[in-house]
Amino acid sequence: MIEKFLEHWQLFGYSYYEGWLIGLLLSLIGVIVVARDQIFIGAAVSQASALGIALALCIASMLPTHADHPATQTHTDSWIHSDTFQATMAVAFSIAAALVTARGGRVRRESHEAITGWVFLGSASLSVLILSHSPHGLEEIHRIHSSSLLGAAPMEVAVFALLTAVSIAVLMVVHRRLLLFALDPSMAAAVGMKVNRWSIVFAIWLGLAVGLSIRASGMLYTFGTLVLPALIAKNICREVRPMFLVAPAVALGASSFAFVLANYFDFPNAQMTVAVLAVLLVLAWSTRPNSFHS
Repeated sequence: MIEKFLEHWQLFGYSYYEGWLIGLLLSLIGVIVVARDQIFIGAAVSQASALGIALALCIASMLPTHADHPATQTHTDSWIHSDTFQATMAVAFSIAAALVTARGGRVRRESHEAITGWVFLGSASLSVLILSHSPHGLEEIHRIHSSSLLGAAPMEVAVFALLTAVSIAVLMVVHRRLLLFALDPSMAAAVGMKVNRWSIVFAIWLGLAVGLSIRASGMLYTFGTLVLPALIAKNICREVRPMFLVAPAVALGASSFAFVLANYFDFPNAQMTVAVLAVLLVLAWSTRPNSFHS
């Protein structure tokens, strides 16, 4: 089984690297999402990111490609028809959704769950309606919903490596204040922390990571690696602090095992990883400690 996996390394190596890095990055952010009891926000932000991609595809379809006349193609035309434009729209919409949901409860006195549900349902319906008359675009949205880790490029791997490294470095510096912000915002405000500012920064961090991940790996893998490793860690650990070590370890170990299985049995890597994580969560429930502290 391992031999077959290594035989295909030259073909799928970058996809494996990208999958591991996305898992590490999102599992770290997922610890805060789970600690704040805002699990559904991951699904809403992921769906908003898909809406951004749908709009990018719609805009590109309305503009001529000038494929037969390269001399008439402008730099703007080229950028709008590129993957970079889709990634930019995905990040922009995911950050916007994260900011809106972060302010849930302040918009017309609606609850956080109500705002999050509105973002999820509105984005899910609009992303399909916008591309309902575009078979190619609708196929891309369906691909994003189903998830795929194939076709990773070296530049994408480098971007996720940089984002993961920066996230780890920042967490090492501010993890105490971040935990206080996540677990007890009132106490955080009492000791002088700018809670609103922290909410905005975290929303941007979440939106950036999800927006880039959704374009690379799809919704299922993005949402799965955001919440499942952190939920598993929550059921294993008695405190939040060790979750920052356990959750990435679970994400890395589960994805590695799943990639080997998927390669051997010819199954999709993303779906296999989420399935393995789901099984591990069931096992973790049986070992859940009686108390949970910061």
